[in-house]
Order: sequence, then C-alpha cells, then structure tokens
Amino acid sequence: MKTMYKNTLLFSALITGIACFAACKKYADPAPVFEDPIEISPIQRKVLVISIDGLSGAELKTIAPPTMEDLKKTAKYHYEVLRSPVKNDVAPWATMITGVSYGKHLIKTDDFLPTPKGNSHQSPNLFRNVIDYILQYKAVKTAVVTPWLNLRKYLGIADFAPVVSSDLAVKDSTINILNTQTQLGAMVVNFREVETAGASGGFEASNVAYKNAVLKADEYVGNILMAVKARKNYANEDWLIIVTTNHGGSHADPQSGFLFASNKNFIGEELKKIGLNTVLFTGKNVIAQVLEDNGLYDPGDKKDFTVQMQVKFNVTTQYPGFLSKGTSLIDRAMTGWVLFQGGTAAAVGFGGTLNGGTGKGQANLGLAADLSWHTITLTVKTNNATTRTLTTYLDGVQKGSANIFSTKSLSTTENLTIGYKNVDNSGAASFQAADLCYFNTALDAATILANKGLKDITKHPNYANLTGYWPINEGADGILNNLAPGGYDMELSGPFTWVAMGKDVPASVTPDADVTGKSIVLSQTTVGATMLYWLNVPILPGFGLDGKPFLDQFEKEFLK
Repeated sequence: MKTMYKNTLLFSALITGIACFAACKKYADPAPVFEDPIEISPIQRKVLVISIDGLSGAELKTIAPPTMEDLKKTAKYHYEVLRSPVKNDVAPWATMITGVSYGKHLIKTDDFLPTPKGNSHQSPNLFRNVIDYILQYKAVKTAVVTPWLNLRKYLGIADFAPVVSSDLAVKDSTINILNTQTQLGAMVVNFREVETAGASGGFEASNVAYKNAVLKADEYVGNILMAVKARKNYANEDWLIIVTTNHGGSHADPQSGFLFASNKNFIGEELKKIGLNTVLFTGKNVIAQVLEDNGLYDPGDKKDFTVQMQVKFNVTTQYPGFLSKGTSLIDRAMTGWVLFQGGTAAAVGFGGTLNGGTGKGQANLGLAADLSWHTITLTVKTNNATTRTLTTYLDGVQKGSANIFSTKSLSTTENLTIGYKNVDNSGAASFQAADLCYFNTALDAATILANKGLKDITKHPNYANLTGYWPINEGADGILNNLAPGGYDMELSGPFTWVAMGKDVPASVTPDADVTGKSIVLSQTTVGATMLYWLNVPILPGFGLDGKPFLDQFEKEFLK
C-alpha cells in the first residue's frame, strides 16, 4: 500500500525560512505534528479489446455461444453497432482503433493510409491511433495480436506484436502475454477465421462452417478471459473487456455489428436505440453535405427531380436556409435552389445568376414552422421548350408554383446540404430533420399526397427513381447513410448533436411502443474512445475523436 502525507509541499517551502531565523529565535520549539496518512488505491485499470471479424450482431444473437451468453451477466451489450460506410475490413478497423469516423480519417486501403478525396488538392488529416495515445499518457505496456500483417504493421507502435497465422495462434499468444507481462495495460486481439468461414458459405447460422467458427472463437474468448483472471496481480487490476467486430456479414453486404463491454462491477444490460434519433441542426455551422455527387443531384437546365424531407422547426426566426443545392441568397443574386424559413412560414428561393439567368424567384410553402413535424416537398419538371415548373407542397398539399424557365440553369458547384444557408444575412437555424428523399423525376400531386407519410420507402411507386434516401436516424457519428439503391452518403460537420425524439416523430416514422429508458447508440468509434476513457487518458478536443465513451452514463456501478 502506497502512503503520502498532507502538507508536504508547504513543509518543504518553509524550510529555508526556518533556517534563516533559527539563530535568533526567542521561543521554544513547537510540539511535533504527525499527519494521518492518505491511502492511495493500488487498483490499476486495464483494457482488453477482442474483435471477432465478420460476426454480425444478429447472428451472434441467433447462435448465442456460451461464453458470450455468460458475459452478458457483467456487460453492457449492444447488437446493432453502426456499420462503416466503406465496405471492407480496413476502414472499420481504422475507425475502431482511432475513435474517428471514416469521413475524417479516410483510411480504406490495405496500407492504412488516408486516401485524398477526389478533386481535392489538400493532404488529408492524419489521426493517431489509441495505442499511441495510451503509450504517451500511461506508463503501461501494450500489445496487439492479429494474423493480419497490415493491421499488425499499422499498430506497430505496440510493445508486443507477435507474428501469428491462425486464430489458435492468436489465442495462445494472447494467453502467453497475459501470463508473462505484469505491466500490460492495453491489448487488442483479432480473430479472423469467422469471416473466412462466412466468405465460403454464407454469413449466417445455417452455414455449419460459419456457426462452428463462431463457437470456436467464443471458446477462445473464454480461454482468454480465464487467463485474465489467472494473472498474478488480478486482485489489484480492474479490467474492461470489450468484445466486438469490425463488421458483420460480407464486404459486399456488411451488417450491423455488436459490442460487449464487461467489467466485474457492471450490472448486465442490453443497450438499445429507442425511437427516432436525429440530428439537431442548430446555429450556422451544423450541416450535412454530399461532398461528391458526380452530378447526380445537379438540377441543370432540363432535369426533372423531386426533393422531400420531414422537418420540425424549433424556433421562429427569419430566413435561414435549411435544405439547399445552391449558393447563398443575397439580395436577388443566387444560383440553384434553397428552402428557407421565414417566421412561421417556409418558402423556396431559386435562381440562375451565375448561369446568365434571372436572379431570385420564390414560391411559398405556407405555415411550416409551427414547432410541429411537416412533410416539405419540392418538384421541378420541364414541360416544354419554354416552361419548366417548380411546385411546392406542404404535407402533401400543393402550396406554390412558378415557371422557372428564365433562370436558365440551376447548376451549381454547391453541395446538396441539410442545415444553415445564408439568406439575406439570416438568423441561426434550429430544426430536426428525417427521411430526406431525392427522386430523379418530378412526382405528380396524387403520388405526393398518397405517400407523404410512407413508412417503408421500398414500397414507393417511384422507388426505381430514388437516387437518395437519408433517414437521418443513425443516432451517432458523423455519417448520414444513403439507403437508396444508388447515390452517396452525407457527412456531418460542426458541433452536431444527436437527439432521441421519443414519440415525437414525423408521419413517415413509426413510433416505438415503449420509449422509456436511455436511448444509446454505439458505433465503431465507440471502441477507441472507450479504451481511452477506461484508462483515464484525457480525450482532448485536438484528438478529433467522434466516439463517445458511453460508460460514463453508468459510473455509479463501478466508481465506488
């Protein structure tokens, strides 16, 4: 047991002064004072991450292997971890081990180096992995055990990185390190044979080889957990065990993963996303954009299209744009289109200034900003050689119409954007959004009315024309996934927050029957952030982490 004493610094600071006055003092020495010792706990936090690559949360739940089932007793566990937008092994592993989403780290090739965005002349940012941070801030040893050479090289800064070629060797090397390295503080372990088995016969429990591989990996996890508990100093160690995956399913069709975070003091609990969890678009800097669309959402001078989004405004304010594919609207100069709020109403502005066409035109949408959810729809249709009609709808009912032929072309290099757009030096925005749809055809009035609250987009009569569908219901991280057959994801930027809406949902969303309890969404970024949190490494803004250490919501269970 270590001991320290109060007032040590004060005592040291007074030594010099006492010496100066010792020769001429006229008083007796005071009685000695003995301080009570303060005891410092010798318990050391440690973290072990085990990834079973290729195992989805759904198949883990179906197979229910014994070690993982037993781990539930002391784990916070989640069966629907958000998948990476990039369909391979590299990007999700980089996301896990940096705590940074793909949209920022841009790592997707086997060399684990960031890939510059197309048409960008800037070098991509580099983000450190969490092993690097742990070694900087903590006096511990680290280890990485994986049969994947590229991953081992990427995490080569670790103190121990044995060369292994099979899951059995991974298990044996992991146990050897646990048995021999008393100063070990963080360890990452990677099993790969479940993914191999799935690739040859299907990533589902009905594939006997896949199921057996899952059961074998589960057995190895059990062996490793026994080795942790058998460590000589285990009584003075506080281990967080994270068992997760890089992704479920194949590269072609990746599925949601899982995450178990176990500690001997945790109360077992399944974590779930409850209800609609959407982004609060607030201020002037929280936006979501399609950064590269290769012209897919370019309205041009003849293209027909429909844009529809569920919106709930939170304040009455003047003129901030909330959905756009156009420039800012200043006075009458603008190119493209922008939907904007105006007090309790909304409207669309449009123009073709940069393309030699007329400036701002406007079509109203009616009272859309009354603090309730509304379905806002915009269509553009080329009727003939001199007529191109823009039409607006609120909750399926037509509200405005204009011939925009004189604007010439709406083409602009501006991105398709959810969030603030400047309209005549407007105020800040504050709204939630859901179910943004983009069709490459102008839907007719009857179709819009009949499907304004459609809850299954695949049942839309014009589903074949859907080029963008963003539910905006991920609940975590900085990517809005595009679930349309084609198209592109959106990337969030600015100080965005995800909000659990409970039963306050738009017409297109089915509310959960039970919205009590915490809505918790985990993603691959959770892994790195939670490792740092558990080891008391400060997560500084400069790290750029997207992951949230969700365990801070359960501290009453393990902070005694």
